Amino acid sequence: METSSPRASRPPRPWHQGISDDRKQRAHELFTEARALHRRMMFAEARVKYEEALAAWEHPDLRLYLARVLKSLGLPLLAYENLRLALRWGPGTLAPETEQEARAAMRALMEHELAAIEIRCDEPGAAVLLDDKPWFVGPGAERRMVTPGEHVVMVRRDGYSTVVKPILVIAGKEASGQLARRVDTVIGQPRWPAWVPWTMLGAGAALGVAGGGLMWNDAAHEGDQASGDLAIGAFVAGGATMITGTVLLLMNGPQVYRVHDRGEVEIELRPIASLGPAGLSARLVF
Repeated sequence: METSSPRASRPPRPWHQGISDDRKQRAHELFTEARALHRRMMFAEARVKYEEALAAWEHPDLRLYLARVLKSLGLPLLAYENLRLALRWGPGTLAPETEQEARAAMRALMEHELAAIEIRCDEPGAAVLLDDKPWFVGPGAERRMVTPGEHVVMVRRDGYSTVVKPILVIAGKEASGQLARRVDTVIGQPRWPAWVPWTMLGAGAALGVAGGGLMWNDAAHEGDQASGDLAIGAFVAGGATMITGTVLLLMNGPQVYRVHDRGEVEIELRPIASLGPAGLSARLVF
């Protein structure tokens, strides 16, 4: 691990800026302890010491050594993240051979032990979560390395139903897709078909007309008792039927309910190594 001061002709490396000699010395002592444990294959104990050294001094070489231990412990995602942090300052951060090793290790992890999910969200204020943890807020695009298996992408925004999409990814592949979303729809629908109350009204009117005919027949036959009774019954039944039809007509206003659009995602799997650093294709379109 580099501990010497940079040459005067070169600007200080970012990891040297603002770090006291005491902190550098402490990090170097912890690094020495970690390396001894590492050589004895006491990986868990070495991990603790490397992390303590990094807490004292955020140095790219320390990240590289920690990544080696994490890979030995079967933690490829953490190993990848530490390799990424070791290389974040660009070419020349590490010694040439070490940098080549770090980049080769990242490629191997991507191709054989990790997968990726990438999402783009163009809707302002939409919160995107991955595995129930906040990821980013739209508009924007993010890509994340994950372990193979099932992961859940969730999108929340006021006025929209929450989208929950399980995504199955396999090692060496990247899952991308397109999600079409619309605002929840409010629909009005009557209680009964429109013909029901109108049929009741028509039947009541027909009974009333029949009652009128029977009443006229009763008058023509000078008080035919049977015709009079039938006329009264028809008037009563017709009136009751019309009242029922009128009530049904008044009650048959539209019943409003909300239809939630759950969204739809078509997932595409493609080789992860084929993507450039800016390859972001999955879209959440609201």
